[in-house]
Amino acid sequence: MTAKVAPLELAEEAEERKNENDFPKPTLKKAKPYSWGLRNYVQLTIFLITIGIGVHFFIYFLQASGDGAITVSRPAGVEGFLPIGALMGWKLFVLTGIWDPVHPAAMVILGFAGLISLTFRKSFCGWFCPVGTLSEWLWKLGRKVFGKNYRIPVWLDFPLRSLKYLLLGFFIWTIFSMSRLALLAFLRSPYYKMSDVKMLFFFTRMSMTTCVVLAILVLASLVFRNFWCRYLCPYGALTGLLALVSPTRIQRNSDTCIECKLCSEVCPYHLPVDRKDRIISPECNGCMDCTLVCPGGNNTLELQTLGVRKKFWSPAKLGVVIIVLYVGLVYTATITGHWKSSVSEQEFRMKLQEIHMPQYTHP
Repeated sequence: MTAKVAPLELAEEAEERKNENDFPKPTLKKAKPYSWGLRNYVQLTIFLITIGIGVHFFIYFLQASGDGAITVSRPAGVEGFLPIGALMGWKLFVLTGIWDPVHPAAMVILGFAGLISLTFRKSFCGWFCPVGTLSEWLWKLGRKVFGKNYRIPVWLDFPLRSLKYLLLGFFIWTIFSMSRLALLAFLRSPYYKMSDVKMLFFFTRMSMTTCVVLAILVLASLVFRNFWCRYLCPYGALTGLLALVSPTRIQRNSDTCIECKLCSEVCPYHLPVDRKDRIISPECNGCMDCTLVCPGGNNTLELQTLGVRKKFWSPAKLGVVIIVLYVGLVYTATITGHWKSSVSEQEFRMKLQEIHMPQYTHP
């Protein structure tokens, strides 16, 4: 005989099914792990602009090396590769109010990096830095080639990460131990006036030792995510320390989190996003990749800034703010005379002819 089910029990079962169907399920997002997004287009744009600036400077260098007319200007953007001089310039500015006239754009670019790090985590590294972009491309290429990226054991990872802070500490100690007169002497020295050319020689007249070191870094970056940025970059160490006091955080709602671990999987710095209510690590570069792959909906994982309403930030908004801020700073520096170098074409050409003399070696 078939057991009869009471109408009341049937009604309760139907009600349960109705409640289950009405329960809001997580909405899957379209972004897939490691997919190309808006941030990557911003990175590509900045990277191509950087290459263009490098080519522009090389043309300027070639024309200044000859006897013909110089038809292109000296691009100020190349000074972004002179962060140590920029730190010296900022110390001199704080002490005396004097803005470095030799490489003023270096101070503007370093100031921009510091400003957005204080505001939006270490987003200079995740959105803007061409070296960071190249590093990210390498580990993603390595993931395709080898099927995955490898992780350095925790017992070794921590001491290796301290290397970039030790390098930063050495530079800061060296700079802050210099007197005002010593700073002025360095920033007006023949070497510093031609330090962008010295940086050009680093790429165009590379020694065998440099080639080997760069090859090792490239190979390591294919295997380990952001090897240079994670372990050796003092610039990234500085922006990371500034980001510690940033009002912007990745926030996780543990009530709606389904513990899929996708956020931690895509994090370029292996941060435990799936286990933290908020990410305060100096390694977080504000890439927002974790928020894009989260299947838990907007309430589960998002970038939040103190004083800004929730669900405000998206990659598009953050990217626009970063680019507008950079363009605004460069424009302001240009119209106020704090962008272009005071070294004239004649002085540059004259110093270029004697650049191999002793006074152009590093002090």
